[in-house]
Amino acid sequence: MTFDPTSFSLFLGASLVSILMPGPAVLYVLANGLGRGRGGSVAAACGTTAGVSVHVLAAAAGVAAILHASAVLFSIVKYAGAAYLIYLAWRTLRSRAVFMPDGRSTPAGWRRIFWAGFGINILNPKVSVFFLAFLPQFASAESGSVAAQMLVLGAVFMAMTLVIFVLYGLLAAQLRAVVVARPRIGDAVRWCFASLFAALGLRLALAQR
Repeated sequence: MTFDPTSFSLFLGASLVSILMPGPAVLYVLANGLGRGRGGSVAAACGTTAGVSVHVLAAAAGVAAILHASAVLFSIVKYAGAAYLIYLAWRTLRSRAVFMPDGRSTPAGWRRIFWAGFGINILNPKVSVFFLAFLPQFASAESGSVAAQMLVLGAVFMAMTLVIFVLYGLLAAQLRAVVVARPRIGDAVRWCFASLFAALGLRLALAQR
């Protein structure tokens, strides 16, 4: 299996732009970096990236096409994802301890953060539709199995996502001390993240295929 160098370079550039764009996953990583420190941010980055793997597999197997074609199935997943984001908004708003000095997560807490991040991407049908449209553009039948190429490209996309999300999270973790030392800033940040999660949930609920 080989990739055209020009096409692969375009794939890397387009992937980088897509990953850097803010969305629910990026917001979740940043929130955990500020609220839970480095361990929490890395757990969030790993969880959201793992959620991407399911959509890559679905796109390669053609399952994403079913989701895209079925208005009912798309709506079910969409509304479940929207409800989940709004739940995260509510949980962020009521969890004042997140930005307190003892808000650092234990390994058990990291597992919860991981699975919550996993759910954010799993319950977003727009991610499946994105990969269904994005990956085939850089695969060629002349280079072998298109599905296999999509899996390889998806793996590269995930590796880039993990690295960038970890960097996002570690940067946010560096600012944690400022938030913890100033309760008013912590409250403002908590309200900001809660509002953004709610806004993204409403946006997803109104999204079209």
